[in-house]
Amino acid sequence: MNIFTHMNRTFGYVVGGTLVALLFSYTLTFAASTATVAATVTVQNISMTLSTSGTIAWGILPVNTASSTNPAYTQSFTNSGNVPENFLVQGQNSASWTLATTNGIDTYVESFCATSCTTAPTGYTALTTSNQTLASNIAVSGTSPLDLYIKVPTSSSVFTSQSVDVTVTAVAF
Repeated sequence: MNIFTHMNRTFGYVVGGTLVALLFSYTLTFAASTATVAATVTVQNISMTLSTSGTIAWGILPVNTASSTNPAYTQSFTNSGNVPENFLVQGQNSASWTLATTNGIDTYVESFCATSCTTAPTGYTALTTSNQTLASNIAVSGTSPLDLYIKVPTSSSVFTSQSVDVTVTAVAF
């Protein structure tokens, strides 16, 4: 064996050994550790309950007259969800009458009030067929009253009972 062959082998062993040592030490430097983050979530619950009868019996009213629910038929709504809510209210056209801001022929007015509802129609807001704010930012378990006022048509072509329902909807504040 000549000196060059011995040097090549020695050089190969040194270089190869160094590479193995570097790879081995490189692998050892990558130690893993873990940690856990505790997380919880609650699904938002929008819910409202009607804590009164939910029925208003307007009865038979002469043309061009009005009636109010205050205080005999005041309705009360409770936020039974788990976040603050807004309560929205809307009226509807009946089968034969149109809901409007002024009564007329086959046209009636229905209005709502949630605060200071002592003398209808003072303090009342005319209902429309679109959502309007009844109450805002009602806390969980909080309540909101609803008083209604109706003024029937000045004259009517129908003399059967008309459904003049009011819808109250809860939405997130």
